[in-house]
Amino acid sequence: MASSPAAPVSDLHTIGEWYSVPDLRLRDHRFRVPLDYSARETTISVFAREVVGVGKEEHALPYLLFLQGGPGFESPRPAEASGWIKKACEGYRVILLDQRGTGLSTPLTVSSLSQFDTPKKTVEYLKNFRADNIVRDAEFIRECLDAWPWTVLGQSYGGFCAVTYLSFFPQGLKHVLLTGGLPPIGRGCTADSVYRACFEQVVSQNEKYYKRFPQDIEVVHELVKYLSESEGGGVPLPSGGILSPKGLQCLGLVGLGSGGGFERLHFMLERIWDPILVPGAKKKISYSFLKAFESWMEFDSNPLYAVLHESIYCQGASSKWSAHKVRSEPQYESLFDPFRAVKENRPVYFTGEMIFPWMFDEISALRPLKEVAHMLSEVEEWPPLYDINALNNNQVPVAAAVYYEDMYVNFKLAMETASKIAGIRLWVTNEYMHSGLRDSGSHVFDQLMSMLHGRKPQI
Repeated sequence: MASSPAAPVSDLHTIGEWYSVPDLRLRDHRFRVPLDYSARETTISVFAREVVGVGKEEHALPYLLFLQGGPGFESPRPAEASGWIKKACEGYRVILLDQRGTGLSTPLTVSSLSQFDTPKKTVEYLKNFRADNIVRDAEFIRECLDAWPWTVLGQSYGGFCAVTYLSFFPQGLKHVLLTGGLPPIGRGCTADSVYRACFEQVVSQNEKYYKRFPQDIEVVHELVKYLSESEGGGVPLPSGGILSPKGLQCLGLVGLGSGGGFERLHFMLERIWDPILVPGAKKKISYSFLKAFESWMEFDSNPLYAVLHESIYCQGASSKWSAHKVRSEPQYESLFDPFRAVKENRPVYFTGEMIFPWMFDEISALRPLKEVAHMLSEVEEWPPLYDINALNNNQVPVAAAVYYEDMYVNFKLAMETASKIAGIRLWVTNEYMHSGLRDSGSHVFDQLMSMLHGRKPQI
């Protein structure tokens, strides 16, 4: 049965008018959902954007829900029909969900979170913004739309959410498509194993980067020396934070793991220094470089990514700053020590998708959340995110793109999870990095849809 294109408006659901971008028609939905589904006393607003091809507003199309990567990032804002959205709109009514706390869904920013008068109250509020409640919101929305089971496309963390969906609400799902989004599903906190695997891949990516741009070894050495010799061990950033050598290493978060990242990182490093316009002027890092550094991090506009990052791996156990612990282990401590690397004349390694406690001192936007972050790292009573028995007995068709060189979602851990999801169909590829859906969305979407219909991926 096809879904209705015009759901009724109620106190819990409001629908906007249709509007246009090139080759697409869009309309906005807002829903009132419980903050805590076990209490249902307080509600929050959740936003989703409906997207169809031009002329298909009244067509009886099945729904496809997109779950964005993160945590803490909003859904795409389509400016035209392109990529996977264009391909999906050929046969679906696409729902772009701003996951709770992001975009227009009761956005949790540094300023909005300042409304809480104690860190404890902030922590209790933030506990409601993980995958378990994101998928409850999705089911709430599906029922408001009077939709039959729908197809879910999950990218990265959105894939983690989709596996949570498979675990607890499979009756709401027709198909599941995963792109770089198979999570570790072991009980307790899996963060330590995640970061050990992640550091191994990050080492590999660093080796590839410096083989590609060997001239950057000396470029980074010079910058590390300059930062370490600056007052306070770093230089001020435009927003009021500090750029230190260990902060510099965080450029790997974006530069080492996505399509075109190596090139963008290299070209960014070309613009480190101001020119000397006046003889005798002191050497100085350029504003352009400092601004570019902050733009890459995005912590000022999306703080949820930092404060909730390690909690996405927790079920009934705390993370206790897992990435920091693993980095401090002997095999990684010396390898990622920027000062030792300079002294030994070897490459300074960038880090990957990791959140460290010192970030809440050095990054201006995160400073107000320092105590909150520390308290969250100690939380033990995190509810379950996955049901391994349900996944073992899964009957929902699932197709997944698994990226062999994925720096964010480790290949080996992803394959372990895949072995526990009954009936999953895998496309293992090194053609793309983690950003495959963004870089070649139409092709990736086509491949996964073909697999659902029994065809092998095209190599």
